[in-house]
Amino acid sequence: MYRDALADFLVRHRAALAPTDVGLGPGARRRTPGLRREEVAQLATMSTDYYTRLEQRRGPQPSTQMLAAIARALRMTTDERDYLYRVAGHSAPERHAVEGYVAPALMRVMDRLHDTPAMVLSALEEPLVQNGPARALFGDAEQLTGWERSAIYSWFVHPEQARAVYPAEEHAHHGLSKVASLRAAYGAMGPRSRASELAEILSAHSAEFAQLWDSQVVARRFEDHKVVLHPQIGRIEVDCQALLTEDASQVLLVLTAPPHSEDAGKLDLLAALGTQSVAESGPESGSGSGSDAGVGSVARSGSVARSGSVARSGSVAGPPNWSTVSP
Repeated sequence: MYRDALADFLVRHRAALAPTDVGLGPGARRRTPGLRREEVAQLATMSTDYYTRLEQRRGPQPSTQMLAAIARALRMTTDERDYLYRVAGHSAPERHAVEGYVAPALMRVMDRLHDTPAMVLSALEEPLVQNGPARALFGDAEQLTGWERSAIYSWFVHPEQARAVYPAEEHAHHGLSKVASLRAAYGAMGPRSRASELAEILSAHSAEFAQLWDSQVVARRFEDHKVVLHPQIGRIEVDCQALLTEDASQVLLVLTAPPHSEDAGKLDLLAALGTQSVAESGPESGSGSGSDAGVGSVARSGSVARSGSVARSGSVAGPPNWSTVSP
């Protein structure tokens, strides 16, 4: 671990960002340019003390999870993220690895989306970041770990819960779409990748998946129009727009409805539910001296930039706790 290089790199990147660059309000007049340390800590969902010690060359070696959160908070490119990992004493992650890092271009768009469901997913439909309305619609994906984060996994391993968000007559179509998406990810990531591992796990667990996998259908797309079922609001018809990174490793999904329509009103209610959830839970921050001390739960404060993970494309995980649904 190169403490001086790590500290200098963090300080320079923090100074180069304005609050509006990361979805924060301008706030009071600042003595120096850039973000405050407490703002970076909030965006990365860690304690201010922990982040401060990194900049002051006296912190412990951060874990890859912490580094991914910092890279996301400071809007680092993949090359900058790789450098961050190396000076912190870790190998650079695979470009398709899921550690909480989100492409800066997608985060800039997410920072401006507050009143309609929006989320960023990995190629395996794992939630990376979601805004308040998306949490209200699909559940807080922050609660999920491991393969449970993947909507593809949940669709076949927890069908009763994951499929509850869609009308029964659409289940077969959504299932085939998820398998086709995994096949596309397998082609891009290779036979020794996490996509291959997921396919092996699901083939052993689900006869339905195995049959669909053998069909050799390949597609990486999202429905232009879909119907989503919410336990409180009911049936919501939405249009879905997808914005992919250049390497197609991440996708930003935005759900909208025609202005002044009944469904638009339901999305407004979702936004209000998301705000209420934020007020009730509030941000958490850790403290302590371990390598991961300072990791808090994702701060749920209106701005997407402050949230930690995303709901998956196509599936939601499960009523009544609504935590295993897939987008």
